[in-house]
Amino acid sequence: MAQFFQIHPENPQPRLIRRAVEILLEGGVIVYPTDSSYALGCQIGEKSAMERIRWIRRLDDKHNFTLVCRDLSEIATYAKIDDRAYRLLRLLTPGPYTFIHEATKQVPRRLLHPRRKAIGLRVPDNVICRAILGELDQPILSTTLILPDHDEPLTDPYEMREALDKHVDLIIDGGFCGLEPTTVIDMTADPPTLVRRGKGDATLFEE
Repeated sequence: MAQFFQIHPENPQPRLIRRAVEILLEGGVIVYPTDSSYALGCQIGEKSAMERIRWIRRLDDKHNFTLVCRDLSEIATYAKIDDRAYRLLRLLTPGPYTFIHEATKQVPRRLLHPRRKAIGLRVPDNVICRAILGELDQPILSTTLILPDHDEPLTDPYEMREALDKHVDLIIDGGFCGLEPTTVIDMTADPPTLVRRGKGDATLFEE
């Protein structure tokens, strides 16, 4: 049975944030809010937790997970960032964007795009999410909480509890956080290319 935390969206309770991080470090799968929607997350090195997330969402091995990072310096640990990319990321983070970058050797091979050795990364503008990342001191391996028979992410934590109580270790109720996907930018292209238009302003990438 999953634990269920009601965490204040603007003033997260430190005790609950610490416990959420303990659950991640113990190999758990959590449901947590971001600035675009709720997401499923686990620790990067936990292969069994990642497979549980694949099972929940019925994902094949070609699905690309995202590394949700605390800040730009953490992104730079896992992605190769040049000066041009750094300036753009400074402008757009934190925010509802996912950036596809060439990965560094810090990223496990099983997480990489099979052909391009690239990884998606993002820095959400959500207080609860950023508190967890600050306490965890490493990215969360993440994917949007969309169940196989749904077209949009779940938004009601009580509905999440009913659907996932036996399949995850923690569900965080952080209030409504949206259901629009992130804007995805391919930073391996020159110039950077808009892959998907979502919540983040895509004006900079339109011709």
